[in-house]
Amino acid sequence: MGTVKDMLATYPADLGNIDQNKLTRCIEACVACAQACTACADACLSEGMVGDLTKCIRTDMDCADICNATASVLSRHTGYDADITTALLKACAVACKACGDECASHADMHEHCRLCAEACRSCEEACNDLLTAMA
Repeated sequence: MGTVKDMLATYPADLGNIDQNKLTRCIEACVACAQACTACADACLSEGMVGDLTKCIRTDMDCADICNATASVLSRHTGYDADITTALLKACAVACKACGDECASHADMHEHCRLCAEACRSCEEACNDLLTAMA
């Protein structure tokens, strides 16, 4: 996914002191996590025991929405507000942890949950790494 890095490189104004590699990784992780969560929720809906996966589906959908919003905000720099970005990154890390934990609890039975948990863990780490770099 070189597109994120390429787009950041074309930004006409100075992006400031933000670590562009960590920013790129975070945006990419958010997009990948949102996709994994959306696909996992849909796969859960196709399972015969869908009633047992209600919390997983809801957590997947919440996490996907938060990851999409985080990727969008991180991709915009005009009128940048560090407080909003920090709050969103924290929320994204919390959502990814919750979703990763929930999906991990079903990973032995459902491969889609295992893969989703991995994507959530990666996104949580990327958000926390970017938060640390911004501090």
